[in-house]
Amino acid sequence: MEKEKFYITTAIAYTSRKPHIGNTYEVVLTDAIARFNRLIGKDVFFLTGTDEHGQKIEDCAKEAGITPQAYVDKVAGEIKDIWNLMGASYDKFIRTTDKEHVEVVQRIFKKFYDQGDIYKSEYEGLYCVPCESFFTETQAEGGICPDCGRPVKKTHEEAYFFKMSKYQDRLIKYIEDNPDFIQPEARKKEMINNFLKPGLQDLCVSRTSFKWGVPVTFDDKHVIYVWIDALSNYITALGYDTEGSSDLYKKYWPANVHIIGKDILRFHTIYWPIMLMALGEPLPKQIFGHPWLLSGGDKMSKSKGNVLYADDLVRHFGVDAIRYYVLREMPFAADGTITLETIISRYNSDLANTLGNLVNRTVAMINKYFGGEITNPKVEEEVDLELIRECTDTVASVSEKMKTLRVADSLDAIFSLARRSNKYIDETMPWALAKDAEKSDRLKTVLYNLSEAIRVIGVLLSPFMPETGKNILAVTGAADATYESILSYDKERKVKVGEAKPLFARLDEAKKLEEVEADLFKPVEEAKEEEKEAEEFITIDDFDKIKLKTAKVLAAEKVEKADKLLKLTVEVGSEVRTVVSGIAKSYTPEDMVGKTVILITNLKPAKIRGIESNGMILATSDDGEINIITTHKEGKSGLEVG
Repeated sequence: MEKEKFYITTAIAYTSRKPHIGNTYEVVLTDAIARFNRLIGKDVFFLTGTDEHGQKIEDCAKEAGITPQAYVDKVAGEIKDIWNLMGASYDKFIRTTDKEHVEVVQRIFKKFYDQGDIYKSEYEGLYCVPCESFFTETQAEGGICPDCGRPVKKTHEEAYFFKMSKYQDRLIKYIEDNPDFIQPEARKKEMINNFLKPGLQDLCVSRTSFKWGVPVTFDDKHVIYVWIDALSNYITALGYDTEGSSDLYKKYWPANVHIIGKDILRFHTIYWPIMLMALGEPLPKQIFGHPWLLSGGDKMSKSKGNVLYADDLVRHFGVDAIRYYVLREMPFAADGTITLETIISRYNSDLANTLGNLVNRTVAMINKYFGGEITNPKVEEEVDLELIRECTDTVASVSEKMKTLRVADSLDAIFSLARRSNKYIDETMPWALAKDAEKSDRLKTVLYNLSEAIRVIGVLLSPFMPETGKNILAVTGAADATYESILSYDKERKVKVGEAKPLFARLDEAKKLEEVEADLFKPVEEAKEEEKEAEEFITIDDFDKIKLKTAKVLAAEKVEKADKLLKLTVEVGSEVRTVVSGIAKSYTPEDMVGKTVILITNLKPAKIRGIESNGMILATSDDGEINIITTHKEGKSGLEVG
């Protein structure tokens, strides 16, 4: 019987810099889903890779004094090394500089042009460099980006445009007819209500202001802009071609699920489906916009010294411990958090105490009391039946949860079985049974039940913690255990265990924290120097034009339909003002209330998302991570700064 096909992808990582642990979460999540589907018998194809074109890359390469190709080769290599380190079991790693990809993207662009979906015109409007997004004067009132609140640049250039509106109604109907197409549910409502129903504007799909991109074959002034280039990777990787696609493409497309960050949902649920409609190809079955992994209450930033990288964390805690943490701590639809303190806490409580202790104690007792080998005499009591039911229920529960990509909930179910097994040890007290020779068969039954529960745990853990699952099964004599073998409780297995060794040794929290912080967060003046932007001198007269005052935040709330914006009510002396600030990705409203910030008070008022903003608070930005500037001590509002 032919296996069921399962095609899964990550978004391709942008090669501007080395990815931190928040970026790495996505490939670990996707890998866990891919491994689970392989475990249950599906024919899986797992794609990941890198997005390597664009103005940012061109600028980064120029700053580094090397060619763009040399620059992306270096960063793509770093990304691939980290993906490999984290155990990503991908079937293909695509790069958008691959010759085959480039040539097919050029043919896709030409096909769109030939069938009238693309036309040449001129772009005149506003462009936000950090967001890589274009806006109209109405959208960016006052010259401010409606997404991040930072100034936009006036741009005028010749460009090709894709007729998005031509496919708008068809896409709305498709989304409504396929309720699972966009997940989680809240993301679907956001796309329909905020973008589709108000009406789609034609999309700029080429640029002439930089050269590092896929050239348009019939107009050499233009390079193909990110959307057609990057998004097409999901089909070019399988061998799609406008001139005839490969058997691999015919076998695996459409994708079962694209795993992406929630911040790029619009591109994947609107632009990408429309492009596929224009190509006459099927749409992916599902697009899952996962939440973000935040560094505690803050976002990761080099300037704050709180950036965590996967390779650093693995060096201190091991691959599986970090895989477990990021998968377990990320809710289905809400942002997760990561700190060194919580990593250590989870490591000790879940991995060392719950899981490690269960396996180690069981193996040690089988070795101690029976020389490492037992069979099941079936001297059963009600407490045994409860554990057996828990085993079979856990297998069914994890299977159901993984159908809807509830990875954290699946891990919770597995560790719930581990906790129940530890409780079973306390209930049956094997050490007490061992003192009575007449209860030898009862003791064997108890230890057999424990080894069987551990076998179930080992198999179920293997997609999430591959090495740990393998080690558990090996030490309990079940190295060849399959998913099919745990669908029902096995009462006839001969158990032969190995040597008892701790899976995860308990950490001294204070000592480990000090050790890791000293290693990861030491000040690096050279790094700060590298990131310093070119400065332009001004005179004291220039500086005097800017009026800076202290301002106390009285109230704060999120701006509706804007992920990056907070509406702040601030007190500036005897005056109260409203300020809209693009800091919502780094600060919650609760974080801001009561803070004394520095405000530019003589900035021309601007309307942002329909709210008049009177001023701008000072903050630093490191690759999109915001750090507001506050006074060292709480002081009066309205004081002049300078």
